[in-house]
Amino acid sequence: MYGKNRVTSINAYSEELLRHLAEHGYQGRIVSILHLPELQEEIKERFNQGLFDEEFYQMRLAFFKFEVPETLPNAKSIIVVAVPRPQAQATFTFKGERKTLILPPTYVAYQQTTNRVADFLTGILKEKGHKIARTALPLKILAVRSGLAEYGRNNIAYISSMGSFFQLAAFYSDLPCRKDAWREARMMEQCEKCQACLRSCPTGAISSDRFLLHAERCISFLNERKGEVPFPGWIDPSWHNCLYGCLHCQRVCPEDKRFMNWIVEREEFSQEETELLLKGQLVGHLPSAILEKLSNLDLSDPDSLDNLPRNLRVFFESSKNPKIWITNTQREVKNNA
Repeated sequence: MYGKNRVTSINAYSEELLRHLAEHGYQGRIVSILHLPELQEEIKERFNQGLFDEEFYQMRLAFFKFEVPETLPNAKSIIVVAVPRPQAQATFTFKGERKTLILPPTYVAYQQTTNRVADFLTGILKEKGHKIARTALPLKILAVRSGLAEYGRNNIAYISSMGSFFQLAAFYSDLPCRKDAWREARMMEQCEKCQACLRSCPTGAISSDRFLLHAERCISFLNERKGEVPFPGWIDPSWHNCLYGCLHCQRVCPEDKRFMNWIVEREEFSQEETELLLKGQLVGHLPSAILEKLSNLDLSDPDSLDNLPRNLRVFFESSKNPKIWITNTQREVKNNA
């Protein structure tokens, strides 16, 4: 048992940690490790109710782990942190047509941002003899239940000082948590009389029949699938608005209005470079200049190179009937199988 002075000291240190995060431009919350079963049950219950499409569940949710890690068996808390993140921009030219496409927040420098938060927390906590460990948890639910964020009608998490332009990171810690602000998930009050996102969603992913997103209809889900999977026939090419992800609902959201022009990373691809990307190439077959640009956009990994041709082609394809397009990358992989 902790004595009264010890508990007071722990609470004071927790508050100090959150102040350090705020001074660094971040926002954070600390919650007890005892809430892990609740997080797991929330995901399990939604799945059992049939609210998650099977493919979506396997692709986005099946990897979560709700056990204390072996690297930190005495974990007592979870620290969830929000980091402001901008959009990135890439410009492509094909057959004389120039297209500037957006990558929403979190698509660029995702791992680097998480590493930066980990280093920051480690540097602060080690002074008091505490450690952290990585998590594989549902970050959006965790942020909302911890009191750090609130849901929008579009199921995206919002923070008053950041809108939805932030990246979440969470870590187990052996820092005791004697008190937290754990709560039921809630939607922003501003959303109660606003339907801007619902009206702007062309696919019907945001609907009035339930609060939870029809994620299997979300453009973000569809353009993150493997490159061999074509866009559904019911998708109008004009609905695509980002190279990856989608910003239809965020662009019309009043809470995001002040952040929409925040674009930092910019890269431009010549016609020759764009043609190579449209054909699909393995990493080893792309010129170093292209790889450097792709790396700056976090698109040089095998998964991105697999679905980039499909995602890019739709912006230069006039047909409203998307076709299965076997890229050179996929053809070469099949030939070598």
